[in-house]
Amino acid sequence: MAPKPEPSRRIVADNRAARYHYEISDTLEAGIALTGTEVKSLRTGKATIGEAYAGPSGDDLMLFNAYIPEYLEANRFNHDTKRPRRLLLHRRQIDKLIGATQREGYTVVPLKIYFNDRGRAKVELGLGRGKKLHDKRETSKQRDWDRDRARILRDRG
Repeated sequence: MAPKPEPSRRIVADNRAARYHYEISDTLEAGIALTGTEVKSLRTGKATIGEAYAGPSGDDLMLFNAYIPEYLEANRFNHDTKRPRRLLLHRRQIDKLIGATQREGYTVVPLKIYFNDRGRAKVELGLGRGKKLHDKRETSKQRDWDRDRARILRDRG
């Protein structure tokens, strides 16, 4: 049986620091409710989610503090750049994430915003627990060693 092909995704925003600051235990894909100018602005690829997080707001899960710049051609019909955006998930998934944040001390962190093969904007969410300083040092030390080991093996041929 042939391996399943990797889904075609065009990554718009990537939160690379999330895996450094959080120990990600589970990931899932969520849709995001956007206005027309936000979608056009995302297609230019200038969004940032470095400071963004997801949390409950009433019965829904919202994405807070994600920066999507204004679409310059939209003049007066533009959107607010840091408005809370609703995440589109099944009720069971929302309840699981809200329960994990309230009871177990986890944080819902956006890892990537991308367009899937159908052209829909999606957010990859990670359920993570904050790392302590010594864990961050260990991660950095392991990454440096992996890089050095790859360099040594490459030089040996």
